[in-house]
Amino acid sequence: QVQLVESGGGLVQPGGSLTLSCAASGSITSINAMGWYRQAPGKQRELVALISSGGTIKYTDSVKGRFTISRDNAKNTMYLQMNSLSPEDTAVYYCAAGDNYLHLILQIQTTWGQGTQVTVSS
Repeated sequence: QVQLVESGGGLVQPGGSLTLSCAASGSITSINAMGWYRQAPGKQRELVALISSGGTIKYTDSVKGRFTISRDNAKNTMYLQMNSLSPEDTAVYYCAAGDNYLHLILQIQTTWGQGTQVTVSS
């Protein structure tokens, strides 16, 4: 089994920055793709960014140019650097891990973290 623990959420003003971290433990050799999803109040969970073990990266259009996903394999940790934040980015952000990229996109056989709240407000 894989365990995921997110950190780094909080309250930030519009235009500000935050960095989220996701530490993986357990059967980490089974992880071939990791990503970030978010869920705003009253909305469905949506993909933010994905990164595969081969280095393939995908962003949802609304965060391109503002968010950067990265992975430190030595630390078994994934990051999401978020810049130029707007109130529309307010959501609970979830770390996700899967055995392959497609499964992660389809949210099949995916392990989830507990979520971390990001609030963008003045």
